Amino acid sequence: MTAINPIAIIGTGIAGLSAAQALHAAGHAVQLFDKSRGSGGRMASKRSDVGALDLGAQYFTARDRRFVEVVQQWQTRGWVSEWTPSLYHFDNGQLSASPDEQIRWVGTPRMSAITRAMLGALPVQFSCRITEVFRGEQHWHLQDAEGNSHGPFSHVVVAAPAPQATTLLSSAPKLAGAAASVTMDPTWAVALAFDSPLETKVEGCFVRDNPLDWLARNRSKPGRDTAQDTWVLHASSQWTKQHLDMAKEEVIEQLHGAFAELIGCAVPAPVFSMAHRWLYARPATALQWGALSDADLGLYACGDWCLSGRVEGAWLSGQEAARRLLAHLQ
Repeated sequence: MTAINPIAIIGTGIAGLSAAQALHAAGHAVQLFDKSRGSGGRMASKRSDVGALDLGAQYFTARDRRFVEVVQQWQTRGWVSEWTPSLYHFDNGQLSASPDEQIRWVGTPRMSAITRAMLGALPVQFSCRITEVFRGEQHWHLQDAEGNSHGPFSHVVVAAPAPQATTLLSSAPKLAGAAASVTMDPTWAVALAFDSPLETKVEGCFVRDNPLDWLARNRSKPGRDTAQDTWVLHASSQWTKQHLDMAKEEVIEQLHGAFAELIGCAVPAPVFSMAHRWLYARPATALQWGALSDADLGLYACGDWCLSGRVEGAWLSGQEAARRLLAHLQ
């Protein structure tokens, strides 16, 4: 059975777009909404004077057979490439090489290329922050921050971070309560660019017991602009929590200092810097919900927080939300 009214999907990250693709492929009309100016969520890339920067997800892996098959299709279409960085660990003040056999994927020429391609020609309203999801006698309606109403919709899929989803799921208290129980950790991200390449072999580094949690050399990723030597630094969740409201200039200064101390080579002042705070960077614990759903109401929720906290988890969660919705329509 095909729904007469379109299905609303709030959020155009991997989870929302995964659900949208599955529902569209099954013959249902969808309408997407996103508070940002473009798709991607935490897969988004920021345009800058030194090229596009992946400030959110740095790479992703594929383990589940279904996701492996999809990533192979993405690779064939040129949306992703394998990233084989020179990996290191920094632990107890020591920098050491840390090669492994893990296959890592990145979007090309930027992480947001994946969600842009997934979105394709699906109808979407960007810069539209949905603040309320409410049900009339038969259909769903959405209200945005400007006071505009959208609808009617047959079903609603909420594909936002758990704290934001909690409010939008208020029509289904059990779903709202489940989302409210999820803790999501924040992360400060900083990008630095240098005119001359730093004299280090490090291209990616996992960091412990430090203000930093991760750092990556942008030019080591396939398809990136290599005019400058750009780096992306992620602070640890613990450090971010302690400095959540710190001014961006200070965040840049402190994380630049931590980077200079661990990288093992001379680090000059950057010619460009940028900071971005991800309030809901990742779920604190991995859950196995798949998705949240109230089939009788026609309200669903998905996201990485429903599963592993990884890109793969977001995609699988979107698929699960769509599967449940389609099963109810049959």
